[in-house]
Amino acid sequence: MQSKTKFLLDDSTIKQLFQKAGIQGVKSISPLGAGMYNAVYEVVADKPYVLKVAPKKEVSVLTYENSMMESEVYWYSVMREKTDIRVPEIYYSDFSLELLPTEWFIMEKLEGQTRDKFNMTKEEKAEVNAKTARMVAKMHTIRNDKFGYIQNELYDNWYLALRSMITNLLDDLKKVGKCSKRGEKFLSYVDKYKDIFEKAECCMVNYDVWDANIMCTRKNGEIRYAWIDPERSFWGDRIMDFVCLETLADLGDKKETLEAYNQVAQLPIEVNRETKIRYAAA
Repeated sequence: MQSKTKFLLDDSTIKQLFQKAGIQGVKSISPLGAGMYNAVYEVVADKPYVLKVAPKKEVSVLTYENSMMESEVYWYSVMREKTDIRVPEIYYSDFSLELLPTEWFIMEKLEGQTRDKFNMTKEEKAEVNAKTARMVAKMHTIRNDKFGYIQNELYDNWYLALRSMITNLLDDLKKVGKCSKRGEKFLSYVDKYKDIFEKAECCMVNYDVWDANIMCTRKNGEIRYAWIDPERSFWGDRIMDFVCLETLADLGDKKETLEAYNQVAQLPIEVNRETKIRYAAA
């Protein structure tokens, strides 16, 4: 899928990148994925690989999207080291801008299909939803003492980090001559409930837990899972990830998700006034 941010490459350039990474014998190259931001390719050499290429540096992106590819590699590393969640291995990354006017990396191509394309029974879908919630709970065991996007500034509490995220988006709009009354109203609500946001615990938040980022395979009658594309992750309030679990439902109505999450969570979610306010910020 084409978009204004995708930096598309020809086959010759891609082969040069693989030579730089020490991977010889490229046999085939094809576009991969339905994302709108990075250019992604499946490249087959001795085995299948995935090549991800960030937008060119001169392309205008949102503040938090600057250096987002470096962030993705970082979060893959953190998830691999701190949890047993299956994520792709990173074989090579280059942020030097020597061969391309942008960042790129090569990673393992995982087996299987994304969750939205994987054939499952009704009972299996329910179990997949529960296991996804448990994976989120595992991810939330990754803790930090500072909040925010690692590619931007980190803050001492969630209120300050959340406020900076909103003001950065409002500033990005101003750069293109736009404004957002809803954004300004949102900011006023965050200020109003400052004391509640300040109390939130800090952990890794994926904020992109949707079907296309969960890889599924079936082995010996069991569905196995892996996670891809953590590029939009940040240090923040764990309640934010519930916006993608049982999408569109109010927090109190996500009963199956909450039950599965709380079975394994270090800090179970209790639905009350404060968690509802924090969830509204998602």
